[in-house]
Amino acid sequence: GLSECPFCGEAAGRELEAHVRARHGHLLGASGTGNGDQLYECPMCSLTCTNIQILEEHVELHLEEHNISEGENMEDLELAQRLQSEEDKWQRSEEEKREKEEFQKLQKQYGLDNSGGYKQQFLKNMEREVNRGRMQPFEYHKRKADMMECLAFGIDDGKTKTSGIIEALCKYYKNENKDVRHVWLSAGVDHFHSSLGDRGWGCGYRNFQMLLSSLLQNSLYRDCLRDATLIPSIPKIQSMIEDAWREGFDPHGASHFNNSLRGSKAWIGACEIYSLLTSLRIKCQIIDFHKPTGPGGTHPRLFEWVLRYYSADSEGGAKVVCTSKPPIYLQHQGHSRTVIGIEEKKNKTLCLLLFDPGCSSQEMQKLLKQSNDATSLKALRKFVGSLKDKQYQIVAVGGVLSLEEKAARCCASQVLTSEKIP
Repeated sequence: GLSECPFCGEAAGRELEAHVRARHGHLLGASGTGNGDQLYECPMCSLTCTNIQILEEHVELHLEEHNISEGENMEDLELAQRLQSEEDKWQRSEEEKREKEEFQKLQKQYGLDNSGGYKQQFLKNMEREVNRGRMQPFEYHKRKADMMECLAFGIDDGKTKTSGIIEALCKYYKNENKDVRHVWLSAGVDHFHSSLGDRGWGCGYRNFQMLLSSLLQNSLYRDCLRDATLIPSIPKIQSMIEDAWREGFDPHGASHFNNSLRGSKAWIGACEIYSLLTSLRIKCQIIDFHKPTGPGGTHPRLFEWVLRYYSADSEGGAKVVCTSKPPIYLQHQGHSRTVIGIEEKKNKTLCLLLFDPGCSSQEMQKLLKQSNDATSLKALRKFVGSLKDKQYQIVAVGGVLSLEEKAARCCASQVLTSEKIP
């Protein structure tokens, strides 16, 4: 701060010494003692001097001390500012480092880290199996050759597929007499689970395969899908999504993936499924359940929507309704599944029936056995209290698009693709 003059109180700062000498030299204290001697009082500390020279020297000492103190204060201030600047710089550097690490982690998590795709992961995992003695070298070479052939033709090898589950469920529910009042099942659908090539990231692609397996059994959709009469492999699905982006679908989503999926382990979600289906002239919609609508973070409105979807066209009070409706794609943070039906219990509670790509063929084939019981259905059943993620999205199919409707939806997808449930 600025130093004040001890004589007049004026702010003088570093020029205090010059100020005192110029303005108040004549006041460097004088008072009588009553015995004829002249005494001089220091205006800074009230010390009494008997000689004007002594007082001047004394005041100079005060002024020098003041200048040194001012200099030290400035040095302290400069040091503090420098230290603060270095601290800010270090914090910025740490923050940038943290952000970079988080970004790399996210890239790796979502398969955008250029670490290879389905083929590379398949080969790497098979090599690991050989090294651990779980696979013979001849089997490695045979499976590699089979995989390369399937990838060349763009078709799935079918090794993770289980068929006939909807038909088996239909029989089970007709004989079940305990607590199910009504059940609605989708049209026939095959279950696909993750393989050595897509474990950890392929759920979106596997759910698309499930949905497609159902659409291909329906004459309404078969004409649109004549170029995909066989279930496509995951790399083929990736190139199909890229084709949809090139047509102009969802440019915002495409830019998230740098317009490229092939050769990556990129996770896909509801928007990519919507773009792909619409590009194939399949009419569908995304419904966004963006917040819980029930107690304890639950989503009863999601269950009610699924019930309306499956029961809309059914008449009468039949206990088991095998509808012609395609299954529903269900997305939440980090995973997706396929809704293949819904139960209504005698106490009116609802229970979704889900195909999970994380569930193995061995588990799913248990549902095909004649001795099927409630315990084997445990892998499919999800009650309201089981779905507590913050947000869910569904993609539901409902007809075929004309070329004009497809073009209109392409334009619309450049702005908005989902409808939010309030």
